[in-house]
Amino acid sequence: MHTPEGFTPSHALPAALPADTLAFAFRDGRILVGGTEDAPVVPVVAQLERLGLRGDRHYLGELGRTGCVAVHLPDDAREPEGWRYAGLRALFFRLPEPILAIAARAFQVVEWDRTHRYCGRCGTPTRDKTGERAKECPACGYAAYPRVTPAMMVLVTRGRELLLARAPRFPPGMFSALAGFVEPGETIEDCIHREVREEVGIEVGSIRYFASQSWAFPHSLMIAFNCDYAGGEIVPEPSEIEAADWFDLDHLPVLPNRISIARRLIDATLAQIRSEKAVTT
Repeated sequence: MHTPEGFTPSHALPAALPADTLAFAFRDGRILVGGTEDAPVVPVVAQLERLGLRGDRHYLGELGRTGCVAVHLPDDAREPEGWRYAGLRALFFRLPEPILAIAARAFQVVEWDRTHRYCGRCGTPTRDKTGERAKECPACGYAAYPRVTPAMMVLVTRGRELLLARAPRFPPGMFSALAGFVEPGETIEDCIHREVREEVGIEVGSIRYFASQSWAFPHSLMIAFNCDYAGGEIVPEPSEIEAADWFDLDHLPVLPNRISIARRLIDATLAQIRSEKAVTT
């Protein structure tokens, strides 16, 4: 997800939140929404208060002139009549894109709040640090900031063919680009070479940056690249890759959802290959 146009991030919680402040309220990783299945809506602070739902608040900023706040509800918070708790993935293409992007940001902040209640160094209960989005230990002074985990995604091409793979967790028939988390001490380029070699057994070269996307499941920054095939035969790593193969651009399998950076990477690469082909014919 990208930062929405017109959104101004901030961490400083106002002394009094306007009644129309959007409240991105999460219980155990699921967001409170009203409306219908096809047209869900996020509550505002006044509605949340009328429902009697209270939790830790973390200011996110303003969308236009409307404030946005993340709310960490207790795990036993009730589900009021006419409202429901939903996973973010279920809201893809149902919530307006700017609202979905802020909801993903709120999820990451709430997840950080939930998992940093105690100091990781000495075990003392933490408190919010003044002036920053951070948890501070009053005993030893250790500060814990919201975690962002870098991960790479890479689409390997060989002429007019794309290397696509599927993990066991994917929906039936769906293939995507390769991906993996960066390990300590690695550059992104190191990670690309290692992950491709480990997952499918081939070598790559000519690594080219494509784009990045915040991916809130739970706190990743996905950094996407193109690269060229440089040698070797596909040998899938069975613990991670269920199947992998070269696919001609005119005979592709089921691809990822269009909201994902994987689909953007694949679509942009297909467009470039077709454009280059048209120039040479």
